[in-house]
Amino acid sequence: MVDLNKDIQYLKGIGPNRKLLFNRLGIYTVNDLITYFPRGYEDRSSFKTISELIEGDTVCVKVETTSKVKSIRTRNRLMIYKLLVKDNTGVITCIWFNNKYVENIKAEHEYIMYGKVTRQGNELVITQPEYEEVNVNNKTGRIVPVYSLTEKMNQNILRKEISIALEVVIKDIEETMPEYILEQYDLADIKFALQNIHFPEKDESFFYARYRLVFEELLHLQLMLLLLKNGVKNREKGIVFKNVSTDEILNQLAFTLTNAQTRVLEEIFKDMESDKCMNRLLQGDVGSGKTIVAGISMFKAVKNGYQCVLMAPTAILAAQHYDTLKNIYVSIGVKCGLLIGSTPKKEKEKILEDLKNGNIDILIGTHAIIEDNVVFKNLGLVITDEQHRFGVRQRSKLSAKAQNVDILIMTATPIPRTLGLILYGDMDISVIDELPPGRKKIDTFAITKDKEERLNKFIVKNVQEGKQVYIVCALIEESESIIAKSLNERYEYYSSVLNECRIAVLHGRMKNTEKTAVMNDFKNGDIDVLISTTVIEVGVDVPNATLMVIENAERFGLAQLHQLRGRVGRGSDKSYCILKYDSSSILVKQRMNVMEKTNNGFEISEKDLELRGPGDFFGVNQHGLPDFKIANLFTDMNVLKIVQEIAFKILAKDKNLEAEENMLLKKAIYAKYKGKLEL
Repeated sequence: MVDLNKDIQYLKGIGPNRKLLFNRLGIYTVNDLITYFPRGYEDRSSFKTISELIEGDTVCVKVETTSKVKSIRTRNRLMIYKLLVKDNTGVITCIWFNNKYVENIKAEHEYIMYGKVTRQGNELVITQPEYEEVNVNNKTGRIVPVYSLTEKMNQNILRKEISIALEVVIKDIEETMPEYILEQYDLADIKFALQNIHFPEKDESFFYARYRLVFEELLHLQLMLLLLKNGVKNREKGIVFKNVSTDEILNQLAFTLTNAQTRVLEEIFKDMESDKCMNRLLQGDVGSGKTIVAGISMFKAVKNGYQCVLMAPTAILAAQHYDTLKNIYVSIGVKCGLLIGSTPKKEKEKILEDLKNGNIDILIGTHAIIEDNVVFKNLGLVITDEQHRFGVRQRSKLSAKAQNVDILIMTATPIPRTLGLILYGDMDISVIDELPPGRKKIDTFAITKDKEERLNKFIVKNVQEGKQVYIVCALIEESESIIAKSLNERYEYYSSVLNECRIAVLHGRMKNTEKTAVMNDFKNGDIDVLISTTVIEVGVDVPNATLMVIENAERFGLAQLHQLRGRVGRGSDKSYCILKYDSSSILVKQRMNVMEKTNNGFEISEKDLELRGPGDFFGVNQHGLPDFKIANLFTDMNVLKIVQEIAFKILAKDKNLEAEENMLLKKAIYAKYKGKLEL
C-alpha cells in the first residue's frame, strides 16, 4: 500500500527542482497532489473539420501534416514556426512563437491540434496549438482539466504528474465516508470521485464526482466545528452573574447608546446571568460602537467580583481600547491595565503582580497576555477583538486561564450569512446593525492611473484645509510575482509630488515602539500623510483623517476595502475614499462599483463572497480555518444546508464519532485538521 503522505519526489518525473515548483503551489505530498483540484475544464472531446472553423473558435482538429515545420527569424529575433496541415475538407496553417520543440512534429503524419483560430491577413490560422498524435488522448479527445499555476509551472506538467499519481495510488485509496451516508445520499465512491474530478469521462461523471467531494469537504468541516463547540458546551456549568445596575458607567458616556447597542447588551447580559458559559459572536460594522458594549459587559463582570481580559490583534488597537475604556473607568473605581509586547520589564512585573493579587480588574493587551506567567486571581469574562486574526490555539490558551469563563468574540468584518453558517455553526450571534447618529456616509470613488494628477491635487487641498490623509499599499517592498505599488516606491513618489506635506510610513515590520510613535504623531496632527500597509486596517481612530487612498485596490477583498475605508469618517467632517486600481478586468470593475455604491458592510461581504468566493475572505491567512479545496460557499449553499443537518444527526447519535461505522470518518477529520485546530 502506498502512503499518501509520501513526499511528491517519490513520483516519477519530480526531481528536486520540480519539487520546489510544486511546493510553491502548496503541494508537498502525494495526497496534496491528487487533491489539487482543477479550477476549470476545456472540452476537447469534440472535433471540427477545417472547413467548419470560424475566427475566434478554440477547437480540436484532426489533421495530417503536409511537410516539416518551417522556421522564420524576424528582425527582432523572434522565431516563428509554421506548419501546413490538411484534412479532407481543406488546409490551414498552424503557427507557434519561440517554441523550438515543435520542430519534432513529423511530416505526413496524423495529429490532433487544439488551439485558437485567428486571422492573419486574409487567411485563418491556428495560433499556438497544443498537439499530439492521433489516439494518444492525453491532451485532446477528452475533457481536459485546467489548474491554477505558479511561475515556471505549466498545465502539461501538472496533468502528467497527477495522472501518474492517480495511476500509482488509486487502488490504495481508502474510503472514509460511512456506507450508510454513501447509500442514503447517492454519493460516488472516493476512487471514482478523484479520477473523474481530474479526468472526467463525460459531464455527468464530473458532476457526480464533484458533488461527492464538495459534500465530503463541507461535512468534515462541519463535524469538526461541532466537535469543537460540543467540547465547550459539555464543560461544567458557567458563572451565574448577578443582575447589577449599569447606570454608573452609562452616566460616564458623552452619548446615548443606540437601540442596536442596547439590544445587544440585553442579549449578552442574558447569557452572563444564565448558568451556561457564554459563547457569543458580536458583529458590528466599522464605527458601530462594539468597544463600548464590551466595556459595559466587563463592568458588569467586575461588579460581580470577577476580572476581565480583552485581547486585540495589534498593539495600536490594544492601546486605543485601553485609552477609550480607562477614561470611562477611572472615575468609577474600575482598575485597568495594558500589557503589550513592548511593555517595559518593571512595568510588566508590576502588572503581573497586581493581576495575580486582584488589584487589576480589567487587562487589555495583545497576544502578550496569553503567556504562561500571566495569572488572574478570578477571571470571569474573556473578550477577543477581530478574532479571525488569532489562531484557535491562542484563543483557547486565553480562555483556559480560568475555568468556565464567559467568552465574547468581536469582529468588525461583516460575515455573510452563508459564511457565518459554517464558521460559527451553533454559536450565538449578536449584530449591531445601526451606526451612531452623526456618522456621515464616506463618498467612494474608483479611479485609474490617468486620474492620478487630479488625486494629488485633492490630497494637497485636504492637507491645506488642515485635514489628514491615509495612503494604503498592499506590499512593503517590490515583488516580482505580484505587480502592486510597494510602500517604499510610493513613499518616494509621494515625497516628490507632495513636497509641502509632512509624510511618514507605517508597516508591520517596524518595531512596536516605532509603530506606536508614528501612530501617535499622526493622531496628534504632526503627520499630514501616512503611507501604510494594512496594519492600520483594524481600529485606529483619528477623527481628523478625512481622506483614504488605497493603491492597487484590485489586490484587496471588498470586506478588507470596507474595513480600511472605515478608518476615515470618524469625525464630523466630510470624508472620502479613493480606490486606485490597475486592471481592465470586468470582475475588478464590478467589485469597484460595489464599493462606490454602498457603505453597508453586510451587503459588501455578501457580494465579496459571490464575486471572489470564500478562499480569501479574511485576507491571506484564515488563522485556523483551512482554505476550501473544492467547495464554494456561494454556489454550494444547498449542499451546505444538507450537510449541516447530517452533521447534527450524526453527532446526536454518536457525539464523539466513536461508533465503528464512523471511525474512518473520524480518522479522516483528525488527519485533515491536525495542527490547524484543537480537537
